[in-house]
Amino acid sequence: MACARQELLTTPEELASSLGDARLRIIDCRFDLMAPDAGRKGWLEAHVPGALYADLDKDLSAPIGADTGRHPLPAIADAEATFSRLGIDADTRVVAYDDANGAIAARAWWLLRWLGHRHATVLDGGLQAWRSRGLPLESGAQEAVRRRFRAAVRPERVLTTAEIATNLDAMTDRPLIDVRDAARFRGETEPIDTRAGHIPGARNLPFGVCLRRDGTWLEPAELRRRLEPVLGKRGSVPWAVMCGSGVTACHLVISGLLAGYSEPRVYVGSWSEWIRDMSRPIARAAPHQAGQ
Repeated sequence: MACARQELLTTPEELASSLGDARLRIIDCRFDLMAPDAGRKGWLEAHVPGALYADLDKDLSAPIGADTGRHPLPAIADAEATFSRLGIDADTRVVAYDDANGAIAARAWWLLRWLGHRHATVLDGGLQAWRSRGLPLESGAQEAVRRRFRAAVRPERVLTTAEIATNLDAMTDRPLIDVRDAARFRGETEPIDTRAGHIPGARNLPFGVCLRRDGTWLEPAELRRRLEPVLGKRGSVPWAVMCGSGVTACHLVISGLLAGYSEPRVYVGSWSEWIRDMSRPIARAAPHQAGQ
């Protein structure tokens, strides 16, 4: 069943009308992989009024381990502490945003969803959409009134490396969609990780094909049209999403739900974890592509 747009996304106008609501928490998730301090600096310079900053590396991920990808899931206790510090409890409505078409904000949204929180959305169009409407900004650091965040973990929303490695032949019936750009998927280039290519049997749908030019999500019917070549017409198909490190994959979760598909599992380890073990197979020829 499709999720209503307002269950997943918030428009700038809707967020602006809610500023000052004591039950609202706005999370600024800006982050640059090549300049990790840039997001926080940008937040200090100007952010949506009341927004607190969540760092992808420090707040939305665990430290990298010997066998993990670049952005492992945080430990439950650590995630609870982070969201408590950000002033979130079971009744808090959360809106996350970034300046990367929702690519990082979707990770915060999905983490909350994985932890059982029911009231989180992503700002549709991000900070660019907010600025384009001339809506107010503020600067400087601030802190939230601490609340008690209690996780109710949904483990079924996560796909592990072990599950994929032992069931590679099952991906025809349970598609694994890789949202990296097509050149990375094909193995023609790899700007971040140590090996190029993709998991054998995975299908490619770059997350950006689900967006308009202004960075807002397409309407459900158009999303459906773009997803059908890799998922088929059956909305209840079990599927999973991945990327380089389990971040932008979360973006396609939103797109899939908007399009009326069942909720996919997220392979959090993604490509950067798969290639940790040199014995795991990789492929370079794309067997199935869409959105090109």
